[in-house]
Amino acid sequence: MTSSPRPATGDAAFLAAYDEVITAKWPAGTAQTDIPTPYGTTHLNSYGPKDAPPLLLLPGGGSTSTVWYAQAVELGRSHRVHAVDLVGEPGRSVAGERGTRAIRTVDDLNAWLDAVLNGLGAESTALCGHSYGGWIALQYALHAPHRVHKLVLVDPTGCFSGFRPGYLLHALPMLLRPSPARTRAFLAWETGGAALDPAWLRLREAAAGFPAARPVTGPRPSPEALRVLDVPALILLAEHSRAHDAARVAATARRLLPHAETIVLPSVSHHALPLHEPTAAELNRELAQFLDGLG
Repeated sequence: MTSSPRPATGDAAFLAAYDEVITAKWPAGTAQTDIPTPYGTTHLNSYGPKDAPPLLLLPGGGSTSTVWYAQAVELGRSHRVHAVDLVGEPGRSVAGERGTRAIRTVDDLNAWLDAVLNGLGAESTALCGHSYGGWIALQYALHAPHRVHKLVLVDPTGCFSGFRPGYLLHALPMLLRPSPARTRAFLAWETGGAALDPAWLRLREAAAGFPAARPVTGPRPSPEALRVLDVPALILLAEHSRAHDAARVAATARRLLPHAETIVLPSVSHHALPLHEPTAAELNRELAQFLDGLG
């Protein structure tokens, strides 16, 4: 594991916007580290006592690890927070290096997270993911429940229901021909025009030109697999999410996950999480109570 940021594939505007968010929004003392894995170098932004229990944070697609800045200080009081740039997604992780493999399957994703935890020297971790990161987190908990002592899914997609057709229709132009303007328009539609942090929004728009790999997708976990998962879990859903029906997701999760608590966060949308105030403060309270509680 190295202790200084390394160059990443991407243009100067993206990297400058990334560094601006780290400098302006993340707390003093944040460490940027790189962990070599069989799938490329994984970049982490870490904060909190070095001897505290680890907490791995996985962002949604295109959001980068920087999106967790509103959680870093609060969760870093009792955990060593490690926010991860997904390999192949926008960020400072580096995919496609010589001698490395591409992440093409769920098994690859699981092996990649195994390597990240090994690089951190962590036998197990608390694991939290938002959106696509929630799907990855749930897949990993099913793969290696012994390495996940607590699981948090923040408005996860693809775990308990499919996407709403209207969400996919609005996202399609941004996916087919990415541009800052299309990213901005999509986020404004999904969040209902919520005021997102300007520095992070510039980064999110700059990610439109980032040469990202096609994300690994797959079917939702089977009901049989979910029913036997014995990892304590917290599922936090956005009441006004346009990605899916939050009430339906909550009902399905309660039915299938025996050790899960489900909470619907009011007056917030899918892409306003996890950084939009005042919901971020409520999100932090729920996360801290769950992660710091017994069990």
